[in-house]
Amino acid sequence: MKNAIKLSYTNNLDLSLQSSRNLIQVIIGPRQVGKTTTTLNYLESHHKGRYSYVSADEVFDPSPEWLTEQWHKAYENKKILVVDEIQKSHNWSNTVKGLWDKAKRNDTQVKCILLGSSSLQIQKGLTESLTGRFLLHPVYHWNYSESKKGYSLNLEEYLKFGGYPGSYEYISSAEWVNYVKNSIVSTVIEKDILLYNTVKSPSLFKQAFEILSSYPAQEISYTKLLGQLQDRGNVDLIKYYIQLYEGAFLIKALEKFSNKKIKTKASSPKILPLAPSLYYLSILDAYTPTEKGRAFELIVGAQLLRTGSELYYWREGNFEVDYVLKHGKHIWGIEVKSGRDKKASGITKFQEHFPTSKVVLITMDNYERFEKDPLGFLQSK
Repeated sequence: MKNAIKLSYTNNLDLSLQSSRNLIQVIIGPRQVGKTTTTLNYLESHHKGRYSYVSADEVFDPSPEWLTEQWHKAYENKKILVVDEIQKSHNWSNTVKGLWDKAKRNDTQVKCILLGSSSLQIQKGLTESLTGRFLLHPVYHWNYSESKKGYSLNLEEYLKFGGYPGSYEYISSAEWVNYVKNSIVSTVIEKDILLYNTVKSPSLFKQAFEILSSYPAQEISYTKLLGQLQDRGNVDLIKYYIQLYEGAFLIKALEKFSNKKIKTKASSPKILPLAPSLYYLSILDAYTPTEKGRAFELIVGAQLLRTGSELYYWREGNFEVDYVLKHGKHIWGIEVKSGRDKKASGITKFQEHFPTSKVVLITMDNYERFEKDPLGFLQSK
């Protein structure tokens, strides 16, 4: 049964809107995870009648003039301006910059919330035009506890279908595959990536995603990835594809941990689909113990990414550590064990190389405690 879920970013959003600093609030994250619904629910609860919501996705020509008009309307009516899918408004970052700077010079306030689902487009606008003027609120795919609370998913179900709450209503029917493939993945590729970025062969690009998402929590060389594409290309092409998929919140490619940056940058990536459902699309059957273990390892990785700390993997020869988290001066080597047999642990070898590091084992038994507060869990060890 569906229950209302309050995603955690609304606490920080509330504090920011009450602050006198008057920064632009920017909310970014994957499609179909409740950014708009959660934000509007928060505004209805805390600012009912005092906000104006518009979406650039619903306007034929979301021009700078359109965005300027929405800004002035909100100011005149003393309302919070909320603009959804902001990346679709032409030259949005320069427009907002000009309006914000003018309001600041005139000592006037316009509270503004911008939402978007394309990290590459939004981050480019933020760094090029809005430096020092905004506060970022990242939103993530739904984790296990959110899915359990909102839709009563158990862990077995989450490891297959987890991440996109809109798809949960279709889990027991054949419509689930169609929904995730067409309403989510295809929409992200077409609207958030191909619409804004040059890709010479869209069909090859889509094939690359299918290959990448079938290697959850696995290290794989760029050359091997390239060899599976049904066309000629080069390593730079694969790196470009991965960058685009990362920017659309579909995957994350982890680098190998090393004290030497050159080695880190030259390493083979470890691929993390950012929701287990993206991996399960390549299975669509009962998991084998190995597949289930990989799905579990990827949800641990996705939760570690929520900390905002630097996340890597580590390998030397046959010795490996699933994840390495670096938070300030602190380093943790993290082993994930789901019950499947794994090769001899590389934790001992890792600590020989990094004697100040701490090691942590995450299992299905302690996963919920870990998920509740990942950094606190690590720091308690």
